[in-house]
Amino acid sequence: MTKYRIKGGKPLSGEIEISGAKNAAVAIIPAALLVDGVCRIENLPQISDVTLLLNILKLMGAEVRTVNKHTMDIDCRKIRVAEGPAELMRSIRASYYLIGSMLGKFGRARGSMPGGCDFGVRPIDQHVKGFRAMGAEVSIENGMIIADTASGRLNGAHIYLDVASVGATMNIMIAAAKANGRTVIENAAKEPHIVDLANFLNSMGADVKGAGTSVIKINGVEHMSGGFYSIIPDQIEAGTYLAAVAGAGGEVLIKNVIPKHLDCITAKLVEMGVSIEERGDAVLVRRTGPLRSTKVKTMPYPGFPTDMQPQITTLLTIAEGTSVVTEEVWDDRFRYVSQLNRMGANVQVDGKLAVVQGVKNLKGAPVKACDLRAGAAMVIAGLCADGVTYVEDIHHIERGYEDIVEKLRGVGADIARVVDNPHDKAAGEETA
Repeated sequence: MTKYRIKGGKPLSGEIEISGAKNAAVAIIPAALLVDGVCRIENLPQISDVTLLLNILKLMGAEVRTVNKHTMDIDCRKIRVAEGPAELMRSIRASYYLIGSMLGKFGRARGSMPGGCDFGVRPIDQHVKGFRAMGAEVSIENGMIIADTASGRLNGAHIYLDVASVGATMNIMIAAAKANGRTVIENAAKEPHIVDLANFLNSMGADVKGAGTSVIKINGVEHMSGGFYSIIPDQIEAGTYLAAVAGAGGEVLIKNVIPKHLDCITAKLVEMGVSIEERGDAVLVRRTGPLRSTKVKTMPYPGFPTDMQPQITTLLTIAEGTSVVTEEVWDDRFRYVSQLNRMGANVQVDGKLAVVQGVKNLKGAPVKACDLRAGAAMVIAGLCADGVTYVEDIHHIERGYEDIVEKLRGVGADIARVVDNPHDKAAGEETA
């Protein structure tokens, strides 16, 4: 078993470069299926979710060529099948974007129900509602999604989403890019990665307007010819490192960010006593004094992101006073709290509400990553804690964070990947 060993109590200092946005990349890669030529995608994060989606495309018949560490050429012109490999699709939540791209390209699609982080009910009913509105017959049988159109092509439609679902907004955008006529999505989600997907589609020849607002209009096109596109920096990765510095203390320059995307995160950190200074496409984060308690409520963008809730809750465990965290997006996202309490935190959960009583110090302990963002929270807890923390199930973390150990070591954190029982190994034999 590979895990992280973290010795806490060391302030962080230096610079961290942010990678491309996971939540944009995992939609853009499936959307490449629509392109009638080669698309070069730059600033791809080196994470397991990206690798998995590229492997799915390759198994379907795409040619994927590595240009450099973060750049891939994707050519899907040889794909003739409208079915994704079931086992791989089941292992990643974002595989549902392939249903939208297959419907858009072939007018039919078949694939397994998606997997990914296991917290709460994450239905795809709004995706299905959109596909049906565009003329597809959709059924779910034995864990498989089967969709078909009578004419072989989707038709534009007016779709009102019951909730501002990020996944449904992006999937309908993908499916509608080559549909016959105009599609209008009302009550659309507004997250930065939705805008990034729209910009990618447009750079390949699509006609998408209004991304980033509550109404998105897509005029279907016959062909998308290919081109170049660079993915935006990862808002949540940047927020995670901001939180890490806020917890451990010190001063770090977070580079390659879009500061506007971070406003919903940095505003809350400033409330807690953290210093944030914008410097062009970078932000300087500094924390020297104690953290202050606050109230946090997760909301769709531009509200505080649910993907930052575990990280900020971790900070509040060592803040002065009592804090309240309300989770308004996903059910059962507080499952990680039991791991924090193992480290001496005082967090009580009641449904979608967590009451956090700050303690003087967390104490190192063996903990598990319950999901991607909860795993990042455990890393932050380890950086803040007295003593040594071991984080297990790190495959969750490496789904969405590129080189997290190396980046943290680069700013002075005492963290390493270790194998089996590191207590029994000499220091020089620990690192995986």
